This record gives sequence, structure tokens and C-alpha cells, in this order.
Amino acid sequence: MFSMKIVFRVDSSVTIGTGHVMRCLTLAGQLRQRKADSFFVCREMEGNVISLIREQHFPVFTLPEVEDRRVLQWYERNWERDARETLSLLERHLDSADFFVVDHYGLDEKWESRVKPFAKKLMVIDDLANRRHDCDILLDQNYVFRYRERYKDLVPPGCRQLLGPGYALLREEFFRAPRRVRNGEIRNILVFFGGSDPTNETEKALEALVRLEDPPAVHVVVGAANPKKKRIEEICGSYPHLFFHCQVSNLAELMNEADLAIGAGGTATWERLFLGLPALIVVVAENQRELAEAVSAFGAAVNLGWSREVTPEKIFHEISRLREDPEKVRAMAERAGELADRDMVKTYPVLRAMMGEGR
Repeated sequence: MFSMKIVFRVDSSVTIGTGHVMRCLTLAGQLRQRKADSFFVCREMEGNVISLIREQHFPVFTLPEVEDRRVLQWYERNWERDARETLSLLERHLDSADFFVVDHYGLDEKWESRVKPFAKKLMVIDDLANRRHDCDILLDQNYVFRYRERYKDLVPPGCRQLLGPGYALLREEFFRAPRRVRNGEIRNILVFFGGSDPTNETEKALEALVRLEDPPAVHVVVGAANPKKKRIEEICGSYPHLFFHCQVSNLAELMNEADLAIGAGGTATWERLFLGLPALIVVVAENQRELAEAVSAFGAAVNLGWSREVTPEKIFHEISRLREDPEKVRAMAERAGELADRDMVKTYPVLRAMMGEGR
């Protein structure tokens, strides 16, 4: 029996962040359990995490570097070049693939139609719903208003749509973490703004946290791609209640031990919700806005708004308010657990869809 071959087209950089790669790695790990072979095609850019993919023993084929600052505009103008370079690279290493998985805001139906003949099927991972796709499967794990209808005019009629929290891609460590019942007291805070944190929200949060009286323990997690990680480590070293962590493999454990998180509205949102962890959310990109608003409206988090409007003072006052209202924090934890469809997520529904199991 031949193993399935899966090709992922995904990028990471200071501007793009690392979330796209992290969720593709999660899916690749699940596919590995089914004996499938995964290959990654990534473009070299400042702040990429290509080395992390290789550390997990997945082959990576690299495309030439482009300037990171205006990368999405570059793809609008150069999608044909990217498709041509991608196919040329793949044809040197593989005869064909069973699945092409594309997780990239800069690519749309034009690019997908060009590369589609290389694979039997093509899957798109998206959460913007702002462009058309030519795909067999579309995955959008986000909970936003009217999420079941977002793509009805953006995908072909036969496309299988995997929409909503039940399709969240989570690493095994989250499945193994015991479900914790929180009482609303805030004695442990987790600060995590993703792998690169290009707007340096971490330092902003720390500026607020060091002002708290009778301060809780604060665990600060940064990614290897964070350009400010040395500075953040120095700040943490100046306070006995601040603990610095870089590129961790036990994020689920740290989240489970926390009573409150401060973070962005990206892929970590679903990790927090799955573990019933209340959060203060800072929106750092347009693709996070709707999710942050919906999760906040559901009562599972507090949306502080756009990063440019969030000050250390605002963070300080919100944490102080929550510390005085443990019942609200406890209710947020309960709502977070309700929003995450734990039972469905544990059945690996995305993997099963790719394998042609169920409808």
C-alpha cells in the first residue's frame, strides 16, 4: 500500500507571523499518524520558522526570498511566478501528490487553479472569506457571526466546507491536558502573542503587569521568531514573579495552569478555548477582528480592541477589574469551554475529511 503524499504551501515571517505554519504542522502531525508523507513549500523571508518544520522531520522545499514588509501585495502581482516556482520545485522532487494544502492569505483561485493538476485534490485553509477559491475542501475553524454562510459564493459547488470550532486544529498536547475547573481567582497569568509578535504587544502587557499590587505569577511565552525576545527576557529577569519561556513544547501545560491569558486573536484563541482559559484579546491583524468580537460577545473573553488603541493603562485597569470580580472570570471560563466543541475536535474531523471518511 502506497502512503499518501501531502504538499503544504505555507509561509511564515515577521509580518505574516507563524500561526499558518503552526496549524499546518498540527495537521501534518495528524497525517503522519495515518502514515501519510508531508512536504512543505515555503518562501524564505525574514523571521521564518522553516527550521522548526525541519526539526519536526518534515522535508521543506524553499522558494527564493522576497521582501517581507509588503509581502501580500507582492503576491497579488506575482502569483503566477509563485505558482511556476512552486511547481518547478515540486517536479524536481515528486511525481505528484494526493493533496495540496494551501494556507496563505496572498493566494487565491488563480494560483490554486494553476497548481491543482499536480495533486488529486486541493484543500484551502482560510479565515478571511475575502476571495474566491478553487478547491475540493475548505477549512475555516473560526467562530464568527454567520460563519456557516461565509463561503457560499466563494468556492465551487462541490467543495466540502469544514466550518466552525468543531474543526479546530489542535496539537496532541491539548488533548492530553486534563480539563481544569477554574474558580475565578487570578493567581497565574499567561502572556502569549504568537510566534513573532510584530507589534510587540508582549512588552506592552508586561508594562501593565508589573504595576499590579500583590502580583500574580506571570508566565511569558515568546517564539523564536520574536525580534524582541532578548529585551523581553531581560525585563522578566528583573522581576521575581515574571517567568520567561521561548519556543516552548508545553504550551498546553502553561495554559492549563493559568487563570487568565493575555494574547492576540489568532490560532491560540482555539487553544485557550479548548482548555477553558479566559483571556484578554488584543487584535493585531484584520483576520483576528471578527473572531475576537464573536468570542467576546459569547462571554468567553474580553476583547480589548485593536492593538494601536490598547495601552498598558487599559490592560492594567482590565486586569484589576477582573481580579476584583472572580465570578465574571469563572463565568468566562465556563463559556470558553462551551464554545470549544471538544468532543468533535477529538475525532480529528479534518483528517477524516481528507481521508474521505464520512460527510
